[in-house]
Amino acid sequence: MGENICSALKNLHLGKPAVNGENEKDQDKTSEAPQDPHIGVNDENADRGNWASKTDYLLSMIGYAVGLGNVWRFPYLAYKNGGGAFLIPYIIMLTFAGLPLFFLECSFGQFASLGPVSLWKSVPILQGVGITMVLVSAIVSIYYNCIIGYSIYYLFASFQNPLPWTDCYDWSNEKCSKQNKDLCRKPAAGGGFEVVNATWLEEHNESCAQENIIPSASLQSPSEQYWDIVALRRSSGLDETGEVVWHLALCLLLAWIIVGVAMFKGIKSSGKVVYFTATFPYAVLLILLIRGVTLDGARQGIEYYIGTQSDISKLHDAEVWKDAATQIFFSLSTAWGGLMALSSYNKFHNNCYWDAIIVCTTNCATSIFAGFAIFSILGHIAYVSNKPVSEVAQSGFGLAFIAYPEALSQLPVSPLWAVLFFFMLITLGLDSMFAFIETIKTTLQDEFPQLRSKGIHVTIALCTMCFLLGLPCVTRAGIYWVHFIDHFCAGWAVLIAAVLELIGISYLYGGNRFIKDIEMMIGKKQRPFWWFWKACWFVFSPGLLLAVLIWSLVTFTSPSYGTVQYPTWGVAMGWCMITFILVWIPIVAVVKIVKAEGNLCQQRIRKVCSPTPDWGPYLECHRGDRYSQQHSPGQDPPPGNKETHLSVVYVTDFDTGL
Repeated sequence: MGENICSALKNLHLGKPAVNGENEKDQDKTSEAPQDPHIGVNDENADRGNWASKTDYLLSMIGYAVGLGNVWRFPYLAYKNGGGAFLIPYIIMLTFAGLPLFFLECSFGQFASLGPVSLWKSVPILQGVGITMVLVSAIVSIYYNCIIGYSIYYLFASFQNPLPWTDCYDWSNEKCSKQNKDLCRKPAAGGGFEVVNATWLEEHNESCAQENIIPSASLQSPSEQYWDIVALRRSSGLDETGEVVWHLALCLLLAWIIVGVAMFKGIKSSGKVVYFTATFPYAVLLILLIRGVTLDGARQGIEYYIGTQSDISKLHDAEVWKDAATQIFFSLSTAWGGLMALSSYNKFHNNCYWDAIIVCTTNCATSIFAGFAIFSILGHIAYVSNKPVSEVAQSGFGLAFIAYPEALSQLPVSPLWAVLFFFMLITLGLDSMFAFIETIKTTLQDEFPQLRSKGIHVTIALCTMCFLLGLPCVTRAGIYWVHFIDHFCAGWAVLIAAVLELIGISYLYGGNRFIKDIEMMIGKKQRPFWWFWKACWFVFSPGLLLAVLIWSLVTFTSPSYGTVQYPTWGVAMGWCMITFILVWIPIVAVVKIVKAEGNLCQQRIRKVCSPTPDWGPYLECHRGDRYSQQHSPGQDPPPGNKETHLSVVYVTDFDTGL
């Protein structure tokens, strides 16, 4: 009955006549699609639209959760924190922090069909938490697409044989060396100096004066110098901005054009693009794993990653647990607003519980699987260069743009493997970018409904603005800004938002009430089913996140990029950025209290901690008895009781066929 009522209301909204039986089906088939390309004829929600299929949604969620961090951060953390032993705290943190928060956010967004700001009609005093989430997604999208731009540049550079970072070519300086041996700066025949290695000295039976020796510790591999000198044209620090690096600016522009085109019709177009971008990385990882395990030294790399050298004693170190919680939290993209935004386009009765289980399990399995592919090839480079794996195992940019390109350059048909690897990085990043932009776009359209019919223009405006804001990240000091924003923006602010989110829903809105909301969507569950989730939402999840937050603040050290320390003014700017992101939480809370009516201590605070009159399922047909006294956010408040009764009678007659 509920679905028929929804169909009737949708036809009324689209201006279609209400017909019965087969005539209704014929009418749906012959009617023209709505003008808004973001809304399909068969969408349950005619205001906001829905995912075209369940597969579109699941692949979008997997693509959002599975990102660059799964490939370049998790394997390194596992190696650093005891190898296989790291999986113990990792799975514990997934169970008691990551999965509960993921399920909560997906359910929350699907229930109200609203974005991360409008959702806080449930607890108006915490609406600033939603603003914080959107600001984080907006700022992260600016630098995250720069990383995709780096990958695009390396993709183009990979169409060369040999790869340009294979050896020390004319762009390198005297510290460039393929060998981990001392070099010698000796006088040249025509004047000046030339740099030779130990092999040359032995062949020519010469020695090197002590003052002319270049120690191996100061040497750089060709891939490292290519990254710094050619790709980035890196300056000496944050103080030296330098000019825009135009080849990176053009790659950044191309990255934003790809995002804009893929999101031209919102979830209707991005939901189709993810069929490729969310699945292609798995094909590449499988190919790289098969190739990697056949190389000399692969076993050594895998043992360093998660094999016989696992150190169970690491579990006594609090830093290991902090790294596990942080990796789970950021890998699943919780408290960024994207999970709520993407889930808000689900149909009301979608089983969000199994969605959470599937996506979280896939995300963590991908991290573990990627580690085998990455470390099998890093083991090979350690074998060839006669170095321990610890010297070639790096995290972040060091792995993606230095260590791995160097390893790929030593493989047969190296350009092929390089093209596959960097194309994989691009597809991994694009899925997350779709979610970032969709989060901002959904928020704007929920707060300003008149923008819903102008979704294409909103997408173009957002991509253009973010591209312009990202230009400082493609200057000669750009890599410092990218690392700087990542360090400050994607850390404490998100943890604070997550803790407040859990407290707001569990204690202010009410955990039991929230469970009843979920049961309206997925059906009634036995009480024992909810024991675990309630324990996590009320105690375990906020407790673990608070512990990680406090530990991170206590152990804070001034950030640096490699050996380059950030200046004092840069650190101060970082704290200002965090303040700007978080300040909306108290500001909005104060504004809500001031605008509320009644006594300050009792009535006002109680009112802003209670749902607004239009809180509940977006469509009237889903509100049931629990929310029947409140008007839907998708409809204007009824002008009077008489019209309300007439509407109900009309829909009831339509449903029964009378």
